[in-house]
Amino acid sequence: MSNMMKLPTTLRCSILPISRFNSTTFSPKLLLLPFPNSVVFKSSSAAPFLSPRRTLAVASMASSSQTVAAGTAIDDVEILQRIQSHQEKAARLPPAEEIRTVLANTTRGMLSTFSKKYDGYPSGSMVDFACDVDGSPILAVSSLAVHTQDLLANPQCSLLVAKDPEDRTDLVITLHGDAVSVNEQDREAVRSAYLAKHPNAFWVDFGDFQFLKIQPKVVRYVSGVATALLGSGEFSREEYSAAKADPISQFSKPIASHMNKDHEEDTELIVKHSTTIPVDSAYMLDVDHLGFNVKVSYMKKTYKLRIPFPRPAADRKDVKTLIVEMLQAAKSSN
Repeated sequence: MSNMMKLPTTLRCSILPISRFNSTTFSPKLLLLPFPNSVVFKSSSAAPFLSPRRTLAVASMASSSQTVAAGTAIDDVEILQRIQSHQEKAARLPPAEEIRTVLANTTRGMLSTFSKKYDGYPSGSMVDFACDVDGSPILAVSSLAVHTQDLLANPQCSLLVAKDPEDRTDLVITLHGDAVSVNEQDREAVRSAYLAKHPNAFWVDFGDFQFLKIQPKVVRYVSGVATALLGSGEFSREEYSAAKADPISQFSKPIASHMNKDHEEDTELIVKHSTTIPVDSAYMLDVDHLGFNVKVSYMKKTYKLRIPFPRPAADRKDVKTLIVEMLQAAKSSN
């Protein structure tokens, strides 16, 4: 026993999404990744770290320029390493542009106000909104609503928007600002912008309704919570207003819907070729001029991946051209 190698009792580990693991699939070796946000685990015994590495009989190749090949065994650690390596290099919108884009394409959020009734306490309300050309959220509020009374007493508020309310690790935006009434001169333009996002909101013309705009003071964001790709920051009103929503994103829904309905296998093939990550399915979530986001699954695990275009898309027609090029490249290397 004296000649045996001394086993480790201390590990520096990455914090990974707990939702991805269960009692049968979790292995401490999954924590042994060179992720930037890490913590130290200590044990009086090395026993917790001696379980054999669990391998997955999946299809893969090591090079990102090669298509996934069947029959190669990849363990969980390598899959996560490949994801990290690919995603760190994948082209994405700059944070300010992504925030403007998400807000421009989202119609509902959580409005937080200072309660008029319960002095000093915050109050939350789910509200529909649209954004004007400068990115200021537009609200159509009734004088009978509690949040309207709160805002008239204290205009300071925040609007929280989650890109994917079902996924805590996805982008979450908090816009802090002051709610101001829309004057009569600007009302028609504001009304048109709101109805463009909420065409069935006939009640905006009721006598007890009015339009308010939240003038941004600061915009904060966080993404990748509990993952190795954690990102956060904030922008001033000027920085936020200077950014523009992605021009391709307005076509995101019809493009993604078409791909998911008629070309899901093609999307899966493109993902495998681009990332060398084996997947059982690939669902396109949204598109911008630099690429698209997909939700993929393999062995009952789900991941969101960024798939970059070979070059920026010039317009909606060019998105189709790029997807065809990517599919042809994937098929030719298969």
